[in-house]
Amino acid sequence: MNKFKIVPLSKTYAQKIKETMTDDFGHQLIETVANGQGPCRVSLRPFVKGVDKRILLTHSPFNINNAYYQPGPVFINSEKVEEYNDVHRFPPEIKADKIAFPITLIGYSKEQQMVSTKLVGDADIDELIGEIFDNQPGVEYLHARNAQACCFICKIERFNEADSQ
Repeated sequence: MNKFKIVPLSKTYAQKIKETMTDDFGHQLIETVANGQGPCRVSLRPFVKGVDKRILLTHSPFNINNAYYQPGPVFINSEKVEEYNDVHRFPPEIKADKIAFPITLIGYSKEQQMVSTKLVGDADIDELIGEIFDNQPGVEYLHARNAQACCFICKIERFNEADSQ
């Protein structure tokens, strides 16, 4: 049974950023060749260092401007990419590389208050997400963040079969 849904940045949002080369905070953006793996926050695939072109922008994954608003740096692919669509499992390329992508799961309430944090470490992230949603009813959604750089990777929502019909 599906317990969660991965929510990447949308293609529509990325297209707006690429067309204006300005983020939601008014910063002029720069395109560079990848010197790190990322990942792209639309496709949720790692960048190929020295090959892929990427755009760095400031993004906040929140809709309430409060203490947890946390705008920060994220990358999107300069080329047109498809949104990550295997939404009922964590992106396998990120999951498989625990060295390049150490992950922290941060849980937030409906009021956008931080209520839970969990370092994934050697755990299976898909199982851990399910356990958090099963055992912590106050967690409305999670953010996956890089545990070292603290940057936002993606949002993870509770999945309710009734919502998909």
